[in-house]
Amino acid sequence: MVSDTGPAQDADEPFDVLRADGTHTGLVKPRGEVHCDGDWHRAIHVWVAGMDETGSPFLMVQRRSPRKDTWPDRYDATVGGHYRAGETLPETLREIDEEIGVSADLTALRPLGVRLCANERERGIIDREIQDVFLLRDDRPLAGFRPNPSELAALVRFPIDALLPFLAGETATVAGSSIAPGYARSEPVTAHEADFIPTIDRYFLRVAIAARNVLRGDRYVAI
Repeated sequence: MVSDTGPAQDADEPFDVLRADGTHTGLVKPRGEVHCDGDWHRAIHVWVAGMDETGSPFLMVQRRSPRKDTWPDRYDATVGGHYRAGETLPETLREIDEEIGVSADLTALRPLGVRLCANERERGIIDREIQDVFLLRDDRPLAGFRPNPSELAALVRFPIDALLPFLAGETATVAGSSIAPGYARSEPVTAHEADFIPTIDRYFLRVAIAARNVLRGDRYVAI
């Protein structure tokens, strides 16, 4: 946990340094050095999706804290975090509770695949991640989540039927609902392309399609 006024991450948090195929190099380095040197490291993304009170599918994203060292204030996976050095996958699920106040174990998660992501868009940061991607179904209303102000700026819920054409570039905006930490009510929000972390692999669209397919009962789904 970090303070509400300090950085939203610990630059000294230890990471295992990996090769691009996910194998360990045997090195452990602090987060700040890993992001400076461009080392491959492991991360987890958990996307929350569900059906609203009308039976319509939705997908949730987080708006990253303005204090994040990468992509501050941009829309990202509902829950995202790094593996600490030596940490196992079940142990990383602490991120779900830490960020949105929901407890879940591996049996509740639908694996969507592994994604390699590399970018150098932020000055002084070369971020190379191997991301384990999961879907968590949770139908509770937006006000039922507890976004952590130390971790994110808001939780945002979009109807998948409106999100898909937006992410495909067919519409300029998409309307959703947003709730900030400490607030009991959600507020309407309108999102533009520039609000999302840019990707070259249409990651958000692929996840939205996968979420729709999982929610309609498809057995074989991957990003």
